[in-house]
Amino acid sequence: MSRRVVLVTGSSNGGIGFALCEEFARQGCKVYATSRNLDSIGEFQDKTIEKLALDVNLDESVNSIVQHIVNVEGTIDLVVNNAGFFVPGPLIDQSLEDVKRVFDTNTYAILRVAKATIPVMAKRRSGVIVNIGSIVGELATPWNGLYCASKAAAQSLSDVLSMECKPFNISVLHIAPGAVKSNISANGGRGYKLPPNSLYTAYLPNILKRVYASQTPDTMPTEVFAKQVVSKALHPKPPLYLLTGGKTWLFGLMRWLPKSWVLFIMWREYSKGVST
Repeated sequence: MSRRVVLVTGSSNGGIGFALCEEFARQGCKVYATSRNLDSIGEFQDKTIEKLALDVNLDESVNSIVQHIVNVEGTIDLVVNNAGFFVPGPLIDQSLEDVKRVFDTNTYAILRVAKATIPVMAKRRSGVIVNIGSIVGELATPWNGLYCASKAAAQSLSDVLSMECKPFNISVLHIAPGAVKSNISANGGRGYKLPPNSLYTAYLPNILKRVYASQTPDTMPTEVFAKQVVSKALHPKPPLYLLTGGKTWLFGLMRWLPKSWVLFIMWREYSKGVST
């Protein structure tokens, strides 16, 4: 089999996308690592990885990069929709600008990239789309509502695309990470403050606890996560879904509990120390 051509969004240094690029290249793929800010990608160990500036929130940027790769390589075999944006805090404290940006990056970008790449894959009746979601798309938590909602919508897009891509022999793999070491929590929590008129001032320590909940000693290293994802993505018959990362045993258990129990447990965990 000729080497596969892989496009990865959200490839900033130290994050999940960066590790995925390195692992795909290690498996013999031709990798295009992309980020809105080219300088944020940093240097890869594998010098065959090419870096391109791509803003997943702009149609013209997505279409231009996809066309560039097709012009150079002749096709795109595998796409990883990894770009993500995170704004913590109570839902009613979020600005509509942040709401739009979170959904544009975490959800709409999946469809934007799919619209550009699926026709390329359909011509060859072959391809794989990997969407990086989150377990919180299934099990919502307080203080992270925008991210939870955007990832829930992303999972629905993955499910629908997996059906609608069947006529073209294109596989869609949805990844639901639990706790995986990444930059997104650090970036989202840096300098976080509640609005002056917030109803949730007493909960600030709980909000910050939620921000960093995925970055604990039992968090899965990005390299381990990347190996698991790449192994599934390059399989002749990729699965529809992969739950992986730290604390997945807990998430797996909570799936079987009544929703009222789950919401009670989540609220109790992230409201400790505040009297109501």
